[in-house]
Amino acid sequence: MMKIRKGPDGVHLFARQTGTNILLDEEIPERSLWTNSPRQVSIALTNICNLSCSHCYAPKYSASLAKESIKRWMTELDNAGCFSVGFGGGEPTLYPDLVELCSFGHQETGLAMSLTTHGHQLSSKLIDELKCNVNFIRISMDGVGATYEAIRGRKFSHLLATLKLVRGKIPFGINYVVNSKTIKDLPEAAKIAELNGATELLLLPEVSVGRGVEITNSTLCQLQNWVLEYRGPLLLTVSAANRDSFDYAAPLEKEPAFMSFVHIDASGHLKSSSFAEAGIKIDNEGVMSAFEQLTNSEYIE
Repeated sequence: MMKIRKGPDGVHLFARQTGTNILLDEEIPERSLWTNSPRQVSIALTNICNLSCSHCYAPKYSASLAKESIKRWMTELDNAGCFSVGFGGGEPTLYPDLVELCSFGHQETGLAMSLTTHGHQLSSKLIDELKCNVNFIRISMDGVGATYEAIRGRKFSHLLATLKLVRGKIPFGINYVVNSKTIKDLPEAAKIAELNGATELLLLPEVSVGRGVEITNSTLCQLQNWVLEYRGPLLLTVSAANRDSFDYAAPLEKEPAFMSFVHIDASGHLKSSSFAEAGIKIDNEGVMSAFEQLTNSEYIE
């Protein structure tokens, strides 16, 4: 069964089980018929994390969302025409009700469910509990070997073991923060991702948010050259903040950014991105009311 959205690019059909996207652009629907919801929403379940990475942008104050609130928001978003919800943090695998929420999203809504994690809490048991209810997992791998271990404070061999556990059970991709320390490891990281069955490599040039330091022009140039020369099987994607630096094929060229993606932080604020400082508090009126306020506010970046 496919979900349908209407917008400035045409009629967009999406099947969550296969990840198939179809755009019918022969005729553009009237503005009054456009789907009035974000296409994708990321939700920071908690700010808690058991790592302390040097580039981390997540807030360091203690906050976690109530699971019943998240369920209501997912139901609202699904009914409004949203395609997918991605859980993050902090570290979402430290959220006690993660499996229940993923099961709810899969069983009670038509939303595609994804998860972004450092991977070090992914046991065989947890993967088996998630595999029927999560469509995609994004696993962070910033550098390889000693570079990774210096940043993450965890054994790289443990991450490799995790990739083997996930392979064949849940489709997954690799998130890779690019900076002057990690750029040299990118070719090897891509090869490791390929060999372990990843389908996507999301490149995240470091930004000056939280502990992060803006990627240098020299490192960004190295990344651009690597992207141009890459001929492997991975789908390369890049964070929205840096797409203008690459020859990027936008899937929906006319779709406004706020219709494409919004973020809910662990204190329950709806924001234009996970990097945004300000947003709209989601109150008893619900997430779609907050979305309407956000689209009419100065917080859209």
